Amino acid sequence: MSFEKILIANRGEIACRVISTAQSLGYRTVAVYSEPDAGARHVQMADEAVCIGPALASASYLNMDALLAACRQTDADAVHPGYGFLSENAAFAKACKEAGITFIGPDEDAIHLMGSKRLSKIAMIEAGVPCIPGYEGEDQNDATLLKEAERIGLPLMIKASAGGGGRGMRVVTDAAEIPAQLKSARQEAASAFGSDELILERAVMEPRHVEIQVFGDRHGNVIHLGERDCSVQRRHQKVVEEAPSPAVNEALRQQMGEAAVNAAKACQYVGAGTVEFLLAPNGEFYFLEMNTRLQVEHPVTELVTGLDLVAWQIKVARGEPLPLSQDQVTLRGHAMEVRLYAEDPAQNYMPQTGPILQWQPAGGDGVRIDHGLVEGQEIGSHYDPMLAKVIAWGESREDARRRLIRAVEDTQLMGVKDNRRYLAAILRHPVFANGDATTAFIGADFADDPSLCETSVPDGLWALAALLFSRQHDTHPMLAGWHSSSVGQQPLHLGCQGEEKAAALNYQADSVEVTLGETVVTLTESTDGRINVNGVTRDYRVCQQQGHLWIQFMGHTACFEDRTHQAVGGAEQAGSGQIRAPMDGAIVEVQVQAGDKVSKGQVLVTLEAMKMEHSLKADCDGIVESLSLKAGDQVKRQQLLVNLTPTDASQETAP
Repeated sequence: MSFEKILIANRGEIACRVISTAQSLGYRTVAVYSEPDAGARHVQMADEAVCIGPALASASYLNMDALLAACRQTDADAVHPGYGFLSENAAFAKACKEAGITFIGPDEDAIHLMGSKRLSKIAMIEAGVPCIPGYEGEDQNDATLLKEAERIGLPLMIKASAGGGGRGMRVVTDAAEIPAQLKSARQEAASAFGSDELILERAVMEPRHVEIQVFGDRHGNVIHLGERDCSVQRRHQKVVEEAPSPAVNEALRQQMGEAAVNAAKACQYVGAGTVEFLLAPNGEFYFLEMNTRLQVEHPVTELVTGLDLVAWQIKVARGEPLPLSQDQVTLRGHAMEVRLYAEDPAQNYMPQTGPILQWQPAGGDGVRIDHGLVEGQEIGSHYDPMLAKVIAWGESREDARRRLIRAVEDTQLMGVKDNRRYLAAILRHPVFANGDATTAFIGADFADDPSLCETSVPDGLWALAALLFSRQHDTHPMLAGWHSSSVGQQPLHLGCQGEEKAAALNYQADSVEVTLGETVVTLTESTDGRINVNGVTRDYRVCQQQGHLWIQFMGHTACFEDRTHQAVGGAEQAGSGQIRAPMDGAIVEVQVQAGDKVSKGQVLVTLEAMKMEHSLKADCDGIVESLSLKAGDQVKRQQLLVNLTPTDASQETAP
């Protein structure tokens, strides 16, 4: 089965990843893009590119007709779906086949079977793969589900059969909550996946999430490439992945690998797939699901095996046998991966939108960064907020962990808030460092970590910001031009992360003293372009745009504003009554109207962005003065949504 040109039906880092390998193998590549992605990195990397629609995924990256038309337009004779979007859509695989286009993935029958938690579990039980006791029957009426839930007992796991990513999933520990949770799970499943079919299982509490990478070809060969531990999760979304698992020894690896191979053989699997298991504290493991595609975390397997899994996918799609047999697969060293997101963990993981002003991935031995970013790119609200994957390899787990922390902290990203500080804190946490993290880690061991709260910006960073603002009209480098003739103090008023500080700069012969309240910070320019703060010399990075100064320094990235010439008490201070959109998005619900009396903390508007709903609340007691919104409206970041007239609650007390 030969092909020469591959269309990548995806975007972002995975599209770039596939394009890189495909081109190295001599294939021509075609990128597809939505209108806001016109300048994206994957578009720039590909040999050809076709616009397939507007921003909404349903009208572009999920539009099968547009994708197949792009194939015809460019004479692409193969499609790689990446992950997400249509990668596990049996109808798309079938449509490609009917159009004479090679789908670089499994056959539609395997996708369909494994896409149903109910049907796949039945198939796995028949194949002898260990499964969690539960109910996966066809009878889906409430009475049957309630009866089966009582039989299974607590704690109970309710799952959407067609679900993934934690949607349509509920853990129940109180029997009285079962009816309500069944109803809630049904509604979410129907909305998210178009099917309200559920399965029930006995919940395995505080397990590890261990998955096996499998590969099959059209010659009957199926092997596994070892395991990945993906236990560090938030709301069933993976945060850290590593290979091999610190909880798996060689005997257990062989048992889990054999079970995964049996699972793949049960559905005549072809290509790359992942069989996911829950590993209980007592060492027993149970089938969770099979992902019929390349995983986000595949780089850690590549680093410990030395293999290119995308190249393997392409070879198998050509009809070639697997390049290795099971006994030829070897694992060397340890690899870890974290997902870099445009989100603010200190604000309940609020997704962030805005421009990428500066982007420079970290380098060094054993470090790999998979990304789809270019400077100037606008991060919008229509797609998942994952920006890049930071991966590190080492001879030992500790070597990989240490390298990964450095790579996370040295990666330069300015323009949008991100989760680097949160990721570094996870990697440093003693429970994770010791290899003991389970799926309960973030909700239990890590629940009170400082990275989950807004913390004060260090005085050294405030001082550097003050100096840079004071010298911003000087020629590069920004710290040049210090001289002893400067007299008096230069006052500045700065803002950052909702905090304001007054700074006074006093120039010395070869340094500057910055006074911040009762604190004095001494800054000295280093001859190598770094900055010395109170005797310690460090690197820093800076980027300025429209009066805002982004600085990466001392393990922090912060955005400062020079408010020296602004009136105190501007309209956008906390409690002003001006409720603005925190990001681009769509209005889901408006819960107030003009003239309504509202209380501080009351939900006024629900906004959907980056696959999540966000409740926007009143920042003061007041009266709704004006709003011009309705469900379905698209809004931009910082757009005024609701204007309140603040009221003093004490004045409303009846005489």
